[in-house]
Amino acid sequence: MNFRKESPPSLEELTAQQLALQRKRTVPIPLRLVVALASLIAVGTVLLLLPGMTTEPIGIVDALFTSTSASAVTGFGVVTTSTAFTRMGQWVILLLMEFGGLGFLVTTVLTLRLLGRHVSLADRLAVSSSLGLASPRAIFQVLTRTVALMLVVEGIGALILAVHWWRSGIVPADQAAFYGLFHAVAAFCNAGFDLFVGLPQYPDGLPTDPVTLLTLGWLIIIGGLGIPVYMELLHRRTARAEGGRLRRLSLHTRLVLWSAVVLVLVGWVGILLGEYKQAGVLADLPLGERLLRSWFQSVAARSAGFTGLADFSNLHDTSRLLLIFLMFIGGAPASMGGGITTGAFSVLVLAMWSLSRGYNRVHAGQRTISMATVWRAVTVLIVSLLVVTFVTWLLLLTQDLSLSETLFEVVSAFSTTGLSLGVLGKLDGFGRLVMVALMFWGRLGAVTIVLILLKRPGQPTLKEYPEEIVLVG
Repeated sequence: MNFRKESPPSLEELTAQQLALQRKRTVPIPLRLVVALASLIAVGTVLLLLPGMTTEPIGIVDALFTSTSASAVTGFGVVTTSTAFTRMGQWVILLLMEFGGLGFLVTTVLTLRLLGRHVSLADRLAVSSSLGLASPRAIFQVLTRTVALMLVVEGIGALILAVHWWRSGIVPADQAAFYGLFHAVAAFCNAGFDLFVGLPQYPDGLPTDPVTLLTLGWLIIIGGLGIPVYMELLHRRTARAEGGRLRRLSLHTRLVLWSAVVLVLVGWVGILLGEYKQAGVLADLPLGERLLRSWFQSVAARSAGFTGLADFSNLHDTSRLLLIFLMFIGGAPASMGGGITTGAFSVLVLAMWSLSRGYNRVHAGQRTISMATVWRAVTVLIVSLLVVTFVTWLLLLTQDLSLSETLFEVVSAFSTTGLSLGVLGKLDGFGRLVMVALMFWGRLGAVTIVLILLKRPGQPTLKEYPEEIVLVG
């Protein structure tokens, strides 16, 4: 009998086999995020239902709503946080905001690294390439520094608020530390929960003095920039310290920074003009306070949900429309904010601008944006509009609400902002469950949900078909 000796597989064949096995065993990242957020909400719901967490027993729907709002860093409340929950319950809400705000992908990567488990090479290469890191291993170092930076920023904000509120007599000395920490985390994570509204000693709710509003405002802005921006800025600082050559800021970072500035200015001027007129909520205030409060409300409207204007439910329709616009856009990609994100909005604006100038590709800052990115932004916009429209229609069908207030609450939940016109208490059990589902969707984002439906590796590519003209204008 003739035996033939087979040659051993090459390195390329072994690598291909390992990648194929890895694809079969690895749970998709979007599905991991869905499971992680659902698990966090479930744990929070159970904890809030335990004895000693609330001043009075609450139903499971209210506990689920509060847990979802905190985990999705929204800030909505069907019960008053300051009066319905004990200090232990408020600690649970704080931790839910922190875990929900830091992001499940960061938590997953760091946990796997600390446990010594394998993180896929494809994931490390993708992130390191987008940040311009020399080695995929550098992602863990920069990621750790990013989390440390976020915790330091929260700590500084908590210290400023605690000392200021204690020295000014706004909060008793024995409660100043917790109040400062709670609101610093709520601001940085763009959550919007506060412990002032509902207490008789704080009839106007959140303090509106300059130190409070400026501190909270800048925490909101920093929290809304996004993890990729933090990592790039930290990498540049490390490169400068080591004497390396500084690269130009990436197009993503430049778009995030510019869009943040432009949107804050648009909201600032728009709210100031809308509420400056006779009978507006800013009409009776001095000019300096008008400027400060309208600036803070513009900053908070993009995802934080703090209310810096008195009698917020009586805002003029022009201000409501502007706030809906700002909330719908939301924060930066991979940030504490929600909405369609400033990344998708910037790409859509640049695509419209390039098309109007006759370009067949999208140009920005001497760079070209891929059509895949443009189509993703278009998909996010269309899916988001469909979700907001459907939920608004569903609530109008089942609840006794007007179109204006319903659309406002729906966009606020979708963008995980948490601003409310005070109509959440009118929702029945079904309406609250609808809002829970919308907050869940809003935190994960349209892209994450759509990625689950995309074709898996190894699926055949669709055939190319002949083109045909369709009139669109």
